[in-house]
Amino acid sequence: MAFGKRRGREEGSGVREEAPLPAVEWADVREFTIGTVERPVTKNRPRPVRGPWAIRVPKGAGAAKVFAPCAYVARAAPPAPPSAMESCLYEDPDSQHLLCYLVTEEKGSGERCFRVYVANGKEIGVIRRIPPSNKLVKHTWRIDQPGHPEIVGRNEWISGGAKRIADRAAGKVVSEALNSLPHILPAGENTASGDSGSQRRSRQLEWWSGGELVMVSQSIKMLKVKADWLDRRLAFAFAVIGDS
Repeated sequence: MAFGKRRGREEGSGVREEAPLPAVEWADVREFTIGTVERPVTKNRPRPVRGPWAIRVPKGAGAAKVFAPCAYVARAAPPAPPSAMESCLYEDPDSQHLLCYLVTEEKGSGERCFRVYVANGKEIGVIRRIPPSNKLVKHTWRIDQPGHPEIVGRNEWISGGAKRIADRAAGKVVSEALNSLPHILPAGENTASGDSGSQRRSRQLEWWSGGELVMVSQSIKMLKVKADWLDRRLAFAFAVIGDS
C-alpha cells in the first residue's frame, strides 16, 4: 500500500482507497474518544478504516461521520525522560513533536498520581486516582490544574449535590439504567486491543470544580469538555490512563 493511503476494504474489492484524515487542532476540542477507527462501518463500508492510535474527534454524521485525530498516542521517546509512562501524546503521527507525557507516583494510602508534563519538562497538572473507602463504591478521580480549584470526578449518581441526586432518584431511573448498559465504541473499536465487535461496560463520571461541571466521561468511549478553561492535555491524559 502506498504511503498516505488506506483501503476501505481488502485489495481487489473494487472500493476506492480512502486517504488518512488530517489532524485537527487539539487545544479547543470539546468532544473526543481514543482509538484507531478513522471511518466507522457504514452500509457501503463493511469494515472500519483504521489509522494510528490517537485521541479522535467525531465529525460529520451518518455515512459521512469520521473520527479525526488531534493527538497521537505512541511509545515514550526523548525528550520524555526514562521515568515517563510507556504511552505519550504527540502532535504528529511520526512522534516527532511531543505534546505531553505522564510520570506515575504511588502513595502509601493507595492513591496513585499521574503528573503531566510538556516537552520542556514543565508540569501542567496532576491526575489522581483515589481508592474507594469501601468495597461498595468504586475509585474516584481528581485533577489539579494550576490556577483553578480542584476538579473532582465522581459517578454521576453521587455528583452535583443533594438536589441532583434527589432528581435522579425521583424521575431519572430509566434513563440512568440505560446509560449503565454496555456501550459500543466506534464500530470496530475495542478499548483494549482494537479487535472488532467487542463491547465493554463503562460508567459515566461527572467532573466538577466547585459548582461548575467541567467534563463528562463515559469511560474512554466518549469524553465531553464543558469548561473552556480545562487544559485539554489533562483530559487527553485521563483518556490514556483509562477509568480502571
